[in-house]
Amino acid sequence: MKFNIFKTKTLQHTFAFYNIENLFDIYKDDLTRDRDFIPTSEKRWTIKRYNNKLRKIGYAISNIGKKETKAHPAIIGLAEIENEAVLKDLINSKHLKEYAYQFVHYNSKDERGIDVAFVYDSEKFKVTNSEVFTFSFKNEDGSSDYTRDILLVSGLFLGESIHFLINHWPSRRTGGYETEHKRLTASTNLQAIIGTLKDNIPDARIVVMGDFNDNPNDKSIELLMENQGLFNPMETLISIDRGTTSHHSEWNLFDQILFTPNFFESKPKSLRYVKADIYDADFLKQLDGKYKGTPYRTYVGKNYKGGYSDHFPVYMILKKKLT
Repeated sequence: MKFNIFKTKTLQHTFAFYNIENLFDIYKDDLTRDRDFIPTSEKRWTIKRYNNKLRKIGYAISNIGKKETKAHPAIIGLAEIENEAVLKDLINSKHLKEYAYQFVHYNSKDERGIDVAFVYDSEKFKVTNSEVFTFSFKNEDGSSDYTRDILLVSGLFLGESIHFLINHWPSRRTGGYETEHKRLTASTNLQAIIGTLKDNIPDARIVVMGDFNDNPNDKSIELLMENQGLFNPMETLISIDRGTTSHHSEWNLFDQILFTPNFFESKPKSLRYVKADIYDADFLKQLDGKYKGTPYRTYVGKNYKGGYSDHFPVYMILKKKLT
């Protein structure tokens, strides 16, 4: 007598976010401040250096979450992308070209010409809608100071509806306190977008990711969590000796992924949260010297180092039962 034994098949998937530190092409764009990233600039941003950056970032992306899932990430939010051309070059680079990656990108009004983008495995995710939300601040002379857009991408992940919001909030370049109001404004705008999604779809599954230039315990993030009921797994990851970016020997966890609590629900054939982490593999780190253990950067000031980025990626693992 033969018995058929059916086992439940569970697959795990990676959703990631990565600020890839100034992925510019080598061509001058008169509409943006990209003069540092051309071959004749002081930084000498040559085709060789550009291709090296593409290869290294592609390798890093291909390995995020691979230890857990044995596969490349299904979803990647990106920050500091110059344009559509560099995204095409990235997904066609050595370590990514074998995957069915596609992307969503809009040009923003950011004065540096850097945008956010959404990269996805088209064999797992189908885009049903995308749009951007633009906002700006007023300078002392009354002119508008634009920052990066918030990108919303909605679609079906293995048949399940999910909404992704990709962010890159205003920097702390002129001081954390002095620029806090800008990130609070960004938080308020993001909360409004999430609120509208929930009004239209009460049980919407929402994933928020980005470089927020604030830590999990800063007011902008705490208000986002409290007012929209988001769960932030990054709260427990930051410590005095670990984060996603380091400044003056102090770790920050500006790169975060938050999500609605319905990812904890155990439903048949539904995605469920497993874990989140910083992807800080040794090859992404400075291996010696004063900055040992911090992100291995492409540039430090004007000095070319040939590394990856000044940020580590972050990621979350989700599982889905197929039978």
